[in-house]
Amino acid sequence: MHRSLEIAGTAINDDADCYVIAEVGHNHQGDVAKAIQMFQAAKYCGVSAVKLQKRDNRALYTRSMLDKPYENENSFGATYGEHREALEFGESEYLELKACAEQLGLTMFATAFDFPSVDFLARLDMPAYKIASGDLKNIPLLKYVASVGKPVIVSTGGGSIDDAQRVVDEVTPINSQLALLQCTACYPTSPELMNLAVISTMRARFPNLVMGLSDHYNGIAMAVVAYMLGARIIEKHFTMNHTWRGTDHAMSLEPTGMQKMIRDLQRTRLALGDGEKRALDAEKPALVKMGKSVVAARDLPSGWVLRENDVAFKSPGGIGVPPYKVGELLGKRLMAPLHADDPILAEQLETAVEFDSREIRATA
Repeated sequence: MHRSLEIAGTAINDDADCYVIAEVGHNHQGDVAKAIQMFQAAKYCGVSAVKLQKRDNRALYTRSMLDKPYENENSFGATYGEHREALEFGESEYLELKACAEQLGLTMFATAFDFPSVDFLARLDMPAYKIASGDLKNIPLLKYVASVGKPVIVSTGGGSIDDAQRVVDEVTPINSQLALLQCTACYPTSPELMNLAVISTMRARFPNLVMGLSDHYNGIAMAVVAYMLGARIIEKHFTMNHTWRGTDHAMSLEPTGMQKMIRDLQRTRLALGDGEKRALDAEKPALVKMGKSVVAARDLPSGWVLRENDVAFKSPGGIGVPPYKVGELLGKRLMAPLHADDPILAEQLETAVEFDSREIRATA
């Protein structure tokens, strides 16, 4: 079964390199200049896309939540509403960042958290939409996003396989361009909570859909494991500096880590190969050096009938008959003398018609 998804001209499928999304989120701290710096670094690292988060805070949060005091080391405002507004980009910022991404040759899209944000992103012609784990069960929002007609990537944190099935059942009749990401909604996520085997479970359950991982692990190793299990989208939080103010920076990859993760993912695809076991040309030098050939165990005269103690198996390989063919040599007569360690070749032998066990004893 061929599963494939295309985002802004890039094909995502089992045979392709992993599609790596640098989750910028709000790590830009509400500063366009920092966001541009992050886009440039992400491009240098080799990511496939950068992703922001779009919220219409008044549509998304209750008044009581917006008015709740939010005084801590990561706060950008006295209340939670002020904090969220300080981090939110509007149309002018999005247009500037979209132009920056286009100039860099980088795909940019965003997570939509509410209906007005879907409309906002649609007006900007975003090439794809991300839905966060918190909206896995928000079928009205998912169907609304699907109706835009662009690829939809859904994180499945906090959900069951039945929740994932519901998304597939409700979204794909409207829009077949759907991908599911295994996710654990813990920030960061410890290894024992990642349950990466779910990637295999979902691949089997949804054979037409691309699978991926929204990776909150504080490191790069799990992305490679996910790729081996069939994930072809990796979403990873991205920052320029772990010490910047904000809750996501500590678990985000800095540029060096992102670059190494992408390098390892690309090497993994190459290392997997095509599954056909065969000898490779690149192996020949090592196998000549380490391999064995059948050689004379000692000086042997012409006319000698070969027996087991007349042969030895010595390096280098490839100069004579390989050891597994030694049975084809025994019992045959030398047509010319051999010195010790000379390779024994089939063309040096003739069938010893009169050869039997008594001849071996007589010539011993």
